[in-house]
Amino acid sequence: MSTETVLAAVYAGLLIAAAFSLEWLSAHTHRRALRFRTAGFRYDPDRDFWECPQGEQLWPREFDRELRLVRYRARAHVCNACTLKERCTDSNDGREIVRPLDPWPHSEAGHFHRVIALLLVGLGALILLVELARHHSLPEAGLTCTILLVVALAGRWLGRDLRAHPANFPEPTLPR
Repeated sequence: MSTETVLAAVYAGLLIAAAFSLEWLSAHTHRRALRFRTAGFRYDPDRDFWECPQGEQLWPREFDRELRLVRYRARAHVCNACTLKERCTDSNDGREIVRPLDPWPHSEAGHFHRVIALLLVGLGALILLVELARHHSLPEAGLTCTILLVVALAGRWLGRDLRAHPANFPEPTLPR
């Protein structure tokens, strides 16, 4: 078995690992950012409102169709009289929470990172296909085809949401 074939297989494997690492890190960062912005608040999905640690309810005030998000706001006079206002908000209009309507892979950032991950997978497939064309011995072809199968499965998994939603956005759900 040639060194070139082994190196190509290892490199393709590293590209797949990089694609999944990028996918995981970007989704993790997205989840952390959402948790940070709503720390201490509780969301009630049945009645579609947020509740602050002091019991004030933040109701939907604006639905932005272009940015695909909902803005929730507490009543200004309640927030301005709250003893925790300094730690919660600097706004005199009441605390605001913004909730994206789209789940992670359908957001613009999710779409961007998913496409980058798919490009890495595609590059791995291209390297393996070139290697398969250059080296025809049975052990080399076996190794290359095995890694190519892994690359194909990774590409299918990463591409399923993009295929399911060509515009990359699910059907809008209006706040109740």
